[in-house]
Amino acid sequence: MARAPGTRSRRRGAGGGVLDVPSALARRGEGCRARTLGAVKVFLPGTAGGSGWPEPGCRCASCRRLPAGRRRPFEMVVDGVARLPFLAPPPGYRAFAGGHGLEGPDGTRVLYVPPGPYPDGVEGRCDLLLIDLLDRPERLGLLRRDGVADRDTLVVAVGLDHRARSEEELARRLSLWGAHAVPDGTTLDTTSAEALLLAGRPPGEGPWRELVLGGSRSGKSAEAETRLAGEPYVTYVATGPGGEGDAEWAARIRAHRERRPAHWATLETTDLARVVRDAATSLLVDGLGTWLAAVFDEHGAWEGDRAAVWRRCDELVAAWRGAGRRIVAVSDEVGMGVVPATPSGRAFRDALGRLNERLAAESEDVALVVAGRVLALP
Repeated sequence: MARAPGTRSRRRGAGGGVLDVPSALARRGEGCRARTLGAVKVFLPGTAGGSGWPEPGCRCASCRRLPAGRRRPFEMVVDGVARLPFLAPPPGYRAFAGGHGLEGPDGTRVLYVPPGPYPDGVEGRCDLLLIDLLDRPERLGLLRRDGVADRDTLVVAVGLDHRARSEEELARRLSLWGAHAVPDGTTLDTTSAEALLLAGRPPGEGPWRELVLGGSRSGKSAEAETRLAGEPYVTYVATGPGGEGDAEWAARIRAHRERRPAHWATLETTDLARVVRDAATSLLVDGLGTWLAAVFDEHGAWEGDRAAVWRRCDELVAAWRGAGRRIVAVSDEVGMGVVPATPSGRAFRDALGRLNERLAAESEDVALVVAGRVLALP
């Protein structure tokens, strides 16, 4: 179970709790925001997907890690009088978004976003967002883009199940998206506390420089995309060739494009330092290896003088250091396998290794992806 730093749970019954933050104001700082839900209380008897987590009879690694009954299927009750779906709310309450949203007597707005397409009929900002983030987490970015959720909206993940490899992996992802999970039996109650602190930073705020390293087919690009799923605006910076005349490379590009959220912008360029300096949105750079190869090509540096390559690398590192937006860059971890057979191959390997090292030194977060598993590099 992931709980935000600075919060505690007053246990209620078997495993439940009232989330409060008696010391919230004293501990407020970077990455921590105050949230006030008003007088509405939201009780969550269960927080899992429809079959629970672990799913009875399932022998997958995720379910086998957890004790039976860890999380029950999702339920939500507001103020003890309104139960999802909110098709006939009591007097003083107003339903919206097809019964998935409820506005309380004090104007507090609660919205549940189930699995599936982007929800219809959502109007205005919500104070509490309960959302299945294991199904297309980029929907959170869209909700933020449309103003339904902002930096003061409390985002709680529900519908939790074995789509997450483990509770630890779930907590890691939620911290990237500015969301968190609560145990079954929790009451989200702010009548006696001024704020509830969420782990993670407000979406879209920077600088936050992240370098994701990995070998071929390691899952490094998918990890980079996951990190930015909760952002309202993302520009995907493609630095490699377009795949003309190379069917296998074109298929890779197509697979990456189909996997990315449709609302992300795409920019194809090798002028990477300028893009980083002038960024108006969060950036995903994929990747540094193809960028460096293109720079070698542009300057005829495979067999000739490489001074221009070093200048381009210096410019990129300087731009990275001064970045004003969140940036996630993907790069190949080199030098762990067969030694390249040619001098030009060895020169490229060494250049990319040095570039990775320099950017890592200027990054708040560096990770190595191996067989789809993410290893933090402190």
